[in-house]
Amino acid sequence: MVVKQVKHWLVTRANAARWRPIQDWAEARGAEFTQADDGQGFLIESRKAMPGPLRIEWGASQRSYLPGFELRMRCEMGLHPDLQLMVVCRTLMEELERAVFEAYTDTLKTRVDTDTPEEMRWLVMFPKFNPSSSPMLRQRYGIVGVTKELTGAWVEGDLGEALVQASQDLLPEGHPFVLMSMRGNLYMRTEMSEPDLPRLQALVRLLETAAREAQRVNGRLSESGAWPTTTSIAWTHSTRPGDA
Repeated sequence: MVVKQVKHWLVTRANAARWRPIQDWAEARGAEFTQADDGQGFLIESRKAMPGPLRIEWGASQRSYLPGFELRMRCEMGLHPDLQLMVVCRTLMEELERAVFEAYTDTLKTRVDTDTPEEMRWLVMFPKFNPSSSPMLRQRYGIVGVTKELTGAWVEGDLGEALVQASQDLLPEGHPFVLMSMRGNLYMRTEMSEPDLPRLQALVRLLETAAREAQRVNGRLSESGAWPTTTSIAWTHSTRPGDA
């Protein structure tokens, strides 16, 4: 027991030193930096961030399609709950589509249940958008949303340019990455074996660009939404901002 405690203390202390630049950056932004209890990850929370409170976590992946460790972020924005949009690494999209197809055709399964993450269900539920303005954006990312019009409005502008730029180095081809607008918030997940400050800062800037563009698109929606309700769309309407 003593050996285990000493080992835990050494790991925690070593990680604290290695992540010190990230902690300093977070605190300079008015955020709170906290190490995970096991010393193997961290949490950054900023209630004063713009355009909304920001939560950043690095640690063991919570998704089977992201091996090892991941960086995940959530920006609370109070968007219309029907603003459901997603950008995903094209390689990952193809892998998830195969997994969904196998789940649907498996004779032992009658449905893709609620344990299946939205990023997989949405590939079946929502139409794909193929941007005409940027061959690179079309080549490197899969883009889906509740309507093609809203999806196009989100990515055909500053966000699309930022994604193309990120594909040069920050998000190289095949690197798992998901960006989603759902439940009124914006979410990002990407594989990250070891956190470093420059990449973290770049991903935060990308999320902030996506958030600004989502706010702009959100202004197009009325309280009741802007499209005919369908069975598949209604499937996700059970969740609202603030739901778990």
